[in-house]
Amino acid sequence: MNTIESKKFPIGEFKEKNTQCDIELDSHIKVIKNFPEKLKKLIEDFSDQQLDTPYREGGWTVRQLVNHLADSHANSFIRFKLALTENNPTIKPYDEARWAELQDSVDMSVKPAIRMLKGIHQRWYHLLKTLTNKQFERTFRHPEKEIDYNLRYYLALYAWHCNHHFAHIENLKLEKGW
Repeated sequence: MNTIESKKFPIGEFKEKNTQCDIELDSHIKVIKNFPEKLKKLIEDFSDQQLDTPYREGGWTVRQLVNHLADSHANSFIRFKLALTENNPTIKPYDEARWAELQDSVDMSVKPAIRMLKGIHQRWYHLLKTLTNKQFERTFRHPEKEIDYNLRYYLALYAWHCNHHFAHIENLKLEKGW
């Protein structure tokens, strides 16, 4: 894992697979269910110095990654709920890089972010398990990309997002011998 690109995308860039397949859908739902505990176990023994280590040169620190996950997944959960309750709503994008520079991402304990992830993912998982195939076809509009995303696709993206950032931290841990 020496190249910047492999450190940036350790599991590869997101590629849409067959999001119509119920087996894939179930797999993505399980990622949402299990992610907070998996992440907590990965970082629970990290010192502040380890949390403040960037996962790659020019990349975010572990602390910023964990806080980014809480911010991003809160936004995603809300986007799901908007798509389920409104007709193709236009979502509000946000500048995730600038959010990661705010003090609550840079120097605060990761414990509140882990608690946020646990609560968001518990609710998200419960919601996902209740959705019908028709509900998974509901959409929202991303105004910057000018694309309508259905919830099957967006769930696949967020399962990848979990695994993507988990791999950043896991690879750093292996590289440093922590």
